[in-house]
Amino acid sequence: MEASLKKTVIQWDKSSNRSLEHELLGEEPLSIIIEGKPYSVVMRTPGNELALAAGFCLAEGIVDSPDDFTTITCCDDTDKNVVAITLSQSRRNNIGDLLDRRGFISQTSCGICGKEIVKDLYQMVQPVSNNTPIDSKLALECLENLNRHQPLRDKTRASHAAALFSSDFELLTVAEDVGRHNALDKAIGELFLTRRLGKASLAVLSSRISYELVQKAARAKIPVICAISRPTSLAVELATGLNMTLACLADETGLIIYCNEHRLKL
Repeated sequence: MEASLKKTVIQWDKSSNRSLEHELLGEEPLSIIIEGKPYSVVMRTPGNELALAAGFCLAEGIVDSPDDFTTITCCDDTDKNVVAITLSQSRRNNIGDLLDRRGFISQTSCGICGKEIVKDLYQMVQPVSNNTPIDSKLALECLENLNRHQPLRDKTRASHAAALFSSDFELLTVAEDVGRHNALDKAIGELFLTRRLGKASLAVLSSRISYELVQKAARAKIPVICAISRPTSLAVELATGLNMTLACLADETGLIIYCNEHRLKL
């Protein structure tokens, strides 16, 4: 499995054509098996499988602490497309409904209105209590410089990225993936497994901010999200209720702040 693959392509410019070698972003399925039963299949860029699975489980409410995992392993050293997870007995007893895929919405679903999604998520995610202010100018610099931490984007022009920073702007981790959800899961999962997630105060994203990304950051107790593109209306509604700060790049320069601006020192 490779994060990127080389492919010969034809470039045409209306008057001539030529052969070029391009790098394509890798995309393969990852099956997440919990307690011996298939739980989910996500399409992702190969790499950081355990972090991706851990971040996914945190976002879903399957785990609250790394101690809730008994094991989290790839099923085969040569095939990283399956991650098998077992949970502690006490955790299994607490989340029987979740393991049966009942009572929680983690992905966009047809036929479910925004108010129902927000109501459901409020039952699973607690408001963020960290109100430490951070410097808006330095937050903007993190956003503007995100592409410096995207080697796969340089090769393929196709990957999303998520970078996590501390309140004093130490870069804690960065992850890339074909999916914006996966990139954030990988970044959160890495810090979660190494017990450093409590240091994260700012998530910087290459994408728009959808409600799923707000959910994932809230489960990780990350209070501020800054992104290249604008948030959706549902993301702003959810973040407002969860005491999270959302911002994106302004059209000319600076930030557009959508809710809970008290955390960004202007």
